[in-house]
Amino acid sequence: MADERVERRAATTRQGFSVLLVAIRREPWIFTLSAVGSLLFGALTVADAWVLGWSTDHVVLPAFKNGEIGNGLLVAILALFVGVAILRAIGIVARRLGAGVMQYRMQAHTRRAVTRQYLSLPMEWHQRHPTGQLLSNANSDVEAAWGPIAPLPMAVGTVAMMVIAVVQMFAADLVLAFVGLLVFPLVIAANIVYQRVASPLMTRAQQLRAEVSEVAHESFDGAMVVKTLGREGEETARFAEKAHELRDVNIRAGRIRAAFDPVLAALPSFGVLVVLAVGVDRVMSGATAAGDVVTVAYLLTIVSFPIRSIGWLLGEFPRSVVGYRRVRQVLDATGEMPFGETPAPSGDDPAGAHLVVDHLSYSYVPDQSLLSDVSFEVQPGRTVAIVGATASGKSTLTTLMTRLVDPDGGRILVDGVDLRDLARGELAAAMAVVPQTAFLFDDTVRGNVTLAHDDDATISDDEVWAALRAAQADGFVAALPHGLDTRLGERGTSLSGGQRQRISLARALVRRPRVLILDDATSAVDPEVEARILAALRDGDRGTTLVVVAYRKATIGLADEVVHLEDGRIADRGTHAELLRRSSSYAHLVNAYEQHAEHAGLAGHAGETEMAGDAS
Repeated sequence: MADERVERRAATTRQGFSVLLVAIRREPWIFTLSAVGSLLFGALTVADAWVLGWSTDHVVLPAFKNGEIGNGLLVAILALFVGVAILRAIGIVARRLGAGVMQYRMQAHTRRAVTRQYLSLPMEWHQRHPTGQLLSNANSDVEAAWGPIAPLPMAVGTVAMMVIAVVQMFAADLVLAFVGLLVFPLVIAANIVYQRVASPLMTRAQQLRAEVSEVAHESFDGAMVVKTLGREGEETARFAEKAHELRDVNIRAGRIRAAFDPVLAALPSFGVLVVLAVGVDRVMSGATAAGDVVTVAYLLTIVSFPIRSIGWLLGEFPRSVVGYRRVRQVLDATGEMPFGETPAPSGDDPAGAHLVVDHLSYSYVPDQSLLSDVSFEVQPGRTVAIVGATASGKSTLTTLMTRLVDPDGGRILVDGVDLRDLARGELAAAMAVVPQTAFLFDDTVRGNVTLAHDDDATISDDEVWAALRAAQADGFVAALPHGLDTRLGERGTSLSGGQRQRISLARALVRRPRVLILDDATSAVDPEVEARILAALRDGDRGTTLVVVAYRKATIGLADEVVHLEDGRIADRGTHAELLRRSSSYAHLVNAYEQHAEHAGLAGHAGETEMAGDAS
């Protein structure tokens, strides 16, 4: 077991230096600047000891003997001390500036890489990883990974300082140097014990930070569920359990450091006392000079610092290795969605795009097919309604049509072009989706519709108002205190569910997509308003092909064709009236909403929202 711990610690040390090597290779010039500054600081710190010893022998002792000090010697001493102080200050600035710049540049570079990877990975990868964990990867793990960069230049400079100091100690007095260096094994042993005791706690603390982030994000994201079900106490206890565990681990690590720091600071002082005791005896016997004793004693106080600084560097390694490993798991994740080089087709038909779903199949789990051999097409400017019971594959179909994931088999074509052949970003120029759950940003109405910065807006206010009118949202937006400039709050909390859905619809319409997919996107809207929205989309000059996941008879009745899904397969296709006549399962499904509303005595928006939520 002991051999295993030693081997694990050695592996952590090797991996820690490997992480640092990545940073050095990426930022060689900044590292060189900080290392040179640290070397300058180390050399000048040792030079202080020489200046102190020289001053003792040539100024202080003669002054006691003769009772006077020459002005020239005073100027020389002052010049030496000031010169050394200035050069050492320059070294400190270069060391700290270089280390800080290098650390922050590596953090920024890694965060950008992690974010780019998040955007390139498919939705199925994101569904397997909690949001809190992803936030931790991009924040605390990145900071932990590059934590050792801060003490790295200091360690490089202090190693040089220690070598120079030891050489100077032996040059001053061989016996006193050996006596002083006897404290080194004690300092090294104390550092080793500290690392072995503290490293597991630091590693555990880093893991707990991610767990705390996961619990917190879940609680915040599900605040409505927590409050409506009265689970505040349970959620508070769940968060408190992890937070208290993290607190306790950090406190234990702090106690260990608080115990070891005085020991590490006291050992060199003990060595200095021993050197002074032996040195006094040697001075009295004429074996050495007083200046040499002062030089060795002072050098001994500064050679202990390099060992401690190296200990600080090694102490960061466990946390760094854990953080870097978690970041690499994201950067090395497979499943990045490939793209072609074909631009989005402009199409010859101004009515919209020609959409073809050809023998589509998909499964989340092997041998459990969610969609199987699904084929249909939508002519330009036509409207197709996708109807099916819960878990029939409707939402999965919309996910595939917007290429959030790729199918296991078959293909989807827009104007004859396979979605997988389109260049990155081109699909968004031809197709838009409006989900049932509308997400709004903490921004103005204009910002939520255009998703553009005010200084980089490519969509005019006239286009925004036109999209709002088509979505039947212009009335309530005009009544807001500041119109388009009204901030909607986080997730649009200042609006009702139906209003949020209409803003989300306007966001899609303002881009004038050639294919528009509505995944029950008007479930929270009154039937009369929904009918006006769909009529505006069908009868307007927007040139849009519509695919609508729908449950209401009124919505389905507006479609040119209905695709009825059952268990991931197409059970029937035709007009709404045709399917009502020849399919009892379809008739039962589309009548379920009205039957439920009549039985429960519900009407209007509340009933529609509930049933739409059940159906989804």
